[in-house]
Amino acid sequence: MGTSTPLFSIVSPVYRAEALLDELVRRIQASVSPLTEHYEIILVDDRGPDNSWQRIEEQAARDPRVRGVRLSRNFGQHKAITAGLEQARGEWIVVMDCDLQDQPEEIPALYQYAIQENYDLVFARRVERQDSWLKRMGSRLFYQTLSYLTETKQDAAVANFGIYHRKVVAAVLSMRESIRYFPTMVRWVGFRAGGLPVAHAERPEGSSSYNLSRLLNLALDIILAYSDKPLRLTVKLGLAISATAFLFVLVTLVRYLLGHTWEPGYASLIVSVWLFAGLLLSVLGMVGLYIGKTFEQVKNRPIYVVDVRTDAAPDSTLTS
Repeated sequence: MGTSTPLFSIVSPVYRAEALLDELVRRIQASVSPLTEHYEIILVDDRGPDNSWQRIEEQAARDPRVRGVRLSRNFGQHKAITAGLEQARGEWIVVMDCDLQDQPEEIPALYQYAIQENYDLVFARRVERQDSWLKRMGSRLFYQTLSYLTETKQDAAVANFGIYHRKVVAAVLSMRESIRYFPTMVRWVGFRAGGLPVAHAERPEGSSSYNLSRLLNLALDIILAYSDKPLRLTVKLGLAISATAFLFVLVTLVRYLLGHTWEPGYASLIVSVWLFAGLLLSVLGMVGLYIGKTFEQVKNRPIYVVDVRTDAAPDSTLTS
């Protein structure tokens, strides 16, 4: 490939994919080679517990167009994507998962569609997701909630897989917030976007590393990072409670003037105390979460730390 600028950079974050990497690289090469020999495959090892890095090194030794990046610890999928994007040199960048549910054979169609329609980015829309019913329902609920809270249309059929022009990636990389969620960041930067239906495959081996706890934490991080609507909802809730209390005071005053009094009740008093104490703690907790995320951001720590790259000296340590 020499020093020429590659047409494609294929970026894939890698975690627990030791058994899939050889097949992933082979299928990417078979899909992209008919279009151009000027491409690169960037595999970012997110420091999984298996021997994925050894497989990446073997692939890089066979073909210099395969470039490996190993992070110093597990930073998470979307920070690993950022690490890959910052290494990418191509005019067009493809982002795809490593589990082969995103099929490399769809890359030429995504590229041709982007060129024909003059799009700056094309999302791969999964026609029929090959996931469990519970995961599909959870994903749909998550995206509906995210759409409501961020006031931005979100599509449960779209994930990371897609093709993006270099100017789109540059705009995404200019966003230096510590909480990363690639699909939402891409939508935020704008540009001319399209969607192309693609086939979604079953995972050939293993299972997703996203359990319920990790998904909930990811959802909370995304909502806190990309929306202040929860805070506005708590303000509305407080105003509604205050309005209700004011009406109750008026009703009580009118009853008193008419000679009626409320019967004292221990149960109603306890329920009221617990209800408003719970609401108060919830509001304080919501504000505390936002303050905590702000504190993380102002520390200005690097988004990720690179341990080693296959195309650099073994003792090189890079941060971003």
